[in-house]
Parts: sequence; structure tokens; C-alpha cells
Amino acid sequence: MLLALDVGNTHIVVGVFDGERLVADFRVHTDARATGDELGLLLTDLLDRADLEADAVNAVIISNGVPALARPLEELTTRYFHTAPMFVGPGIRTGIRIQYDDPRQVGGDRIANAIAARHLYGAPAIVVDFGTATTFDCVGTDGDYLGGAIAPGIQISLDALVSHAARLTRVEFVAPPTAIGHSTTASVQSGLMYGYVSLVEGLIARLKREIGGAPKVIATGGLAEPISNLTTAIDVVDQDVTLTGLRLIYLQNV
Repeated sequence: MLLALDVGNTHIVVGVFDGERLVADFRVHTDARATGDELGLLLTDLLDRADLEADAVNAVIISNGVPALARPLEELTTRYFHTAPMFVGPGIRTGIRIQYDDPRQVGGDRIANAIAARHLYGAPAIVVDFGTATTFDCVGTDGDYLGGAIAPGIQISLDALVSHAARLTRVEFVAPPTAIGHSTTASVQSGLMYGYVSLVEGLIARLKREIGGAPKVIATGGLAEPISNLTTAIDVVDQDVTLTGLRLIYLQNV
């Protein structure tokens, strides 16, 4: 079985594949100070709870956005899964042409998103990934990775607002009944949710004009569902798109 890890600044998304089938997936908080043993115990416990044997994992692929975890992740895979990890990075085959000024600057998760979108939904496509940052990744009509956009994530936006405005407090990520808020809580929720939807819709519209054709828009990440429920600009929510992309990258390199 293949273990796929998408390591972000906020969460580590874990997927276990038996062939093409995703048989288990987990989402855990990222701790940049975690050791290989801590990660190993956590993952083996999660696998056990899913009735999966750690010994059944014979390959590991990792997209790592937290440099401090590079060594612990390698220790994790060699000690607990007895295999060397495949890190998505410079020199790895992806099967997609990357039209970026410096392809080494593109995060592995963004490439995985583009590859999976092209494979699952065809080209052109746009993947909107709602994570610590919200990334927009574009696949052109010819199937190339074109680049995209990076915006502050909605959680970061709320954190910044609360930390710089003494009288504002944290709110749930729930859209109020109307854009006109009739309380401070509703006003903040309106600005966050409807304001963020407007950001997403505006960027998607601009990206579509530049790509041409009729790109399929795929959303993924923690807040993909609540945001997609407020707009028609998103065609489908697929929470497994990054893991699927990692599996496809792995197959390109074995």
C-alpha cells in the first residue's frame, strides 16, 4: 500500500492507497516541533484504528510545506514503514509541463492538485485549495500547469483582524442570513464569508478569462464546503484531489 502525506502549515493530510483505491484518510494538526517518533506513533495508531497494518505500507510519498519537518518525516518513514520516502520536489517526474518562471518554487501540493485535476476532470481546470493560504492553480487547455494565485487564508484573515482590532473577537465561519450585519458578530461573519466569496469569485473570473475555454473549477481544503455553498463559481468539491495527485506523481517515478 502507498502512504501519501500532504504536510501543510496547519494540517497534515494523510491518505492510504491500495492500488487506485483510497482506503483511509486522516487530517491531523501540524506541529513543526514534532519528532519522527511522535509522528510515527501518531500515524501507526491512526492506521490501527482504521484496521490497517503499518507493515502493509511499502511506499511513502510526501509533499512537505514545512522545512523543519523534513528530517522527522524521513525518520518516520524509515523507522516505522521501513522504506525511504519519495519527496515531491526538484528533479521528480510529474508528467506535466510547468510554465512557471522557476519551477522549483512551486509547492508540491500545488503540482499534485493540478495533476489530479487534469486526470480526473480534464483540461482546462482551476483548483482552489482552502488551506493556510488559499491557492488557485491553473491547468491550461493543453494540459500544462500555468501557475496561479496565492491569497491569505480565511483563518489567517480572521487572526489578523482580531489581533489588530481590540474590540473584535473570533467568530464561527458561518454566513449570516444577510450581507448587512445587525450585530458585530454578524458584521464580521459577513465580511469574512461573503467578502471571501467575492475574492474567490473575482479571481476565478479573471483566471478563466486568461486561461480561455471553459475551465472546471475544483475546490478542496478545510473550508471548501462552506465557501462553495455560497457561490456558483465552484463546480465540484473534492477533498481527495491532493492525495490523488500525490499517488499519480508516485506512479511517474517507480
